[in-house]
Amino acid sequence: MMSQRSKQEYLEAVRPRYKNASKAQKKQILDEFVATTGYHRKHAIRVLAHAPIRRPKRKRGRKKLYQGEVVVALEQIWEICGQICSKRLHPFLPEMVKVLERTGRMQLSEEVKTLLLQMSRPSIDRCLKQAHHTHPRSLSTTKPGTLLKKSIPVRTYTPWDEEKPGFLEIDLVAHCGNSLEGQFVHTLTSTDLATGWTECLPIFPRTQENVVEALIQVQTRLPFPLLGLDSDNGSEFINDLLLQHTRIHKITFTRSRPYKKNDQAHVEQKNGSLVRRLIGYDRLDTPQQFLLLEQIYQDLRLYANFFQPVLKLVGKEQVKGRSIKRYDIAATPYQRIQASVDIALDVKARLANQYVQLDPVLLRTSIDQKVDRLWKSTR
Repeated sequence: MMSQRSKQEYLEAVRPRYKNASKAQKKQILDEFVATTGYHRKHAIRVLAHAPIRRPKRKRGRKKLYQGEVVVALEQIWEICGQICSKRLHPFLPEMVKVLERTGRMQLSEEVKTLLLQMSRPSIDRCLKQAHHTHPRSLSTTKPGTLLKKSIPVRTYTPWDEEKPGFLEIDLVAHCGNSLEGQFVHTLTSTDLATGWTECLPIFPRTQENVVEALIQVQTRLPFPLLGLDSDNGSEFINDLLLQHTRIHKITFTRSRPYKKNDQAHVEQKNGSLVRRLIGYDRLDTPQQFLLLEQIYQDLRLYANFFQPVLKLVGKEQVKGRSIKRYDIAATPYQRIQASVDIALDVKARLANQYVQLDPVLLRTSIDQKVDRLWKSTR
């Protein structure tokens, strides 16, 4: 019995001869073809007389909906937002499109805008496959401060409340490169637990006086009163100078457990997503680099707090030995402040007036240019 492929090859060989043959010859060729292939006579006549129409194979699956201008617009917004994950980008897309159109940075057709705003998180992930980056690990510069450990936590003036703005986790990030020798620049990172509002300030050199001075600057920049501080066990925080400062201003001062970084998960996350991702791991040890880093952080505080949505953990449970975490809908620190009942209306109005004057593209460009200058200074 002939295979289907053999029958096709035989058909292609016989068809030209059949078309050019006389009526008597066609009958003879047809008899021979039917006997060889086993085809029905009527079917054999049809395939010999007419070449089959070759239709292109249809690609299986659904037609691509998001392509072209939609993907280009999404990639631009993703870059402006600092290449954040889809969980944070997806709920912030409508607001970011509105801001970019208000500032004249992006003009989208109604069709493109509709497609962009209806994208789901998995669709965003499929369109942004190159969103993952790896970074090296840094050296640890935390030196234990044991003298006042028994005094901290100190007397609580305000109960520690993660739902009320004003309770900050603080930490130092060392810009030491591959060596801990000599003096080098540090970044003081402070993060509010309720809103995610983050302030970064450079410190050079690292002394207790400079740390307290930086914390005073943080206190003046916050859009809400400073109610509490939580630090690690480094001597730059566990000292009499900072302890006296918190007592005078009635600020709740607590510390994390030694070698338990997860006790300060909020600020540790900001150390990675803001400071390390932006500044990197190079050594910074000159006054010029310190001043340039100070300028970068002036722009970064506006960019991060007004245009960087953050997720907040709202629940955690154990299911079959696995820890299942639940997060709320991503929102920027500015949006969380506007939604908070603990922030005064005049503060909200002042921030709203500042928000409408900001241009995220201009801020991002300024940050990138200054970071490039900083990196060149380390080469």
